[in-house]
Amino acid sequence: MTGKDIAGIIYSSNYDSCLTESTAVRTMGSVPFGGRYRLVDFMLSGMVNCGISKVGVALGNNYRSLMDHIGTGRPWDLSRKRDGIYLLPPYNFSGVGDYGSKMGVLKGLLDFLNHTQEEYILMTDCNAVCNLDVEKLGAFHEAKGADITLAYAEGALPQLSDVTVLTLDGDSRVTDMEIAPKNADAGAYAVNIMFMKKSLLLRLIFDASAHGQEDFERDVLMKNLQKLGIYGYKIPGFCRVIDSLQGYYDINMELLDKDNRDALFTDERPVFTRVRDDMPTVYGIGSDVKNSLIADGCIIDGVVVNSVLFRGVHVAKGAVVENSILMQETFIGEDAAVNCVITDKDVVIRPKKTISGAENYPVYIGKGKVI
Repeated sequence: MTGKDIAGIIYSSNYDSCLTESTAVRTMGSVPFGGRYRLVDFMLSGMVNCGISKVGVALGNNYRSLMDHIGTGRPWDLSRKRDGIYLLPPYNFSGVGDYGSKMGVLKGLLDFLNHTQEEYILMTDCNAVCNLDVEKLGAFHEAKGADITLAYAEGALPQLSDVTVLTLDGDSRVTDMEIAPKNADAGAYAVNIMFMKKSLLLRLIFDASAHGQEDFERDVLMKNLQKLGIYGYKIPGFCRVIDSLQGYYDINMELLDKDNRDALFTDERPVFTRVRDDMPTVYGIGSDVKNSLIADGCIIDGVVVNSVLFRGVHVAKGAVVENSILMQETFIGEDAAVNCVITDKDVVIRPKKTISGAENYPVYIGKGKVI
């Protein structure tokens, strides 16, 4: 099996409700992350790194930002005369059902699936941050003779209403599944990455549609657990699932640890993103930066500690930024201080203002706000 045998589908907005502060103006896939990336970059990069050349991105609400980011798909080598990137807007016709559900999206993508020549389908969401090795996932699927392979991670369960907890036997076969169990805080949980043959996926969609079933996990996976060979593939290395604003903050902060960065960003499987030509960051006389990720195009005249700064951020003289995430073009005025703050794009903090949250309760400032 090679990447030429696989087509990708990325759900860009299934988990918008987990991060409403940011997804009010964009879809989950276009949420900025890690100083220069968007969440969709991780799954797109994983696909193209293994040679997948046909990827459909299912759009939901507020998708203009995502369309601007992906464009023709050139940063991922998906700007092609044949195949490449497909931006698939919401379908609105009878029979589709709830487009906010995974099954509703799949019904809306039947035309895309029917015109896909590849034998296998890889489906992912945008709320998982990992460097997916699709070649190893495919090899695992073939070695096990699996019908469906679910990628999973182990640890504290994400606080999602549909988090799927897996019970696996010694051969990695899924023997039981629970949806958002109330008596479990940790375990093996699916990260919404699924791999199967296109023919099987189409059969499952048609069967579920005929029975009026809309929940993919409950009505398809759980009900076919004994009939199908469903296996779990554990994603090695850094793998996190964003389930809330707090989760988004924590995962960004984890990237300040070099070991975590090295595990997520590898030379063998680079993470691609849209490139914006910009000047190098300028560090003024008297500036002080410690343990921070600073993107290109920033101007730092103040103090930045334990923070993530996106492109074009300006920290004026005397300003102090600590434990914060500042998105593109944020301006921190002279002698201002922010601590445990997340600013969206184009935020202005006026001189001498002080804004402070806590590590377990970061303050979020919406796009374009002036304080």
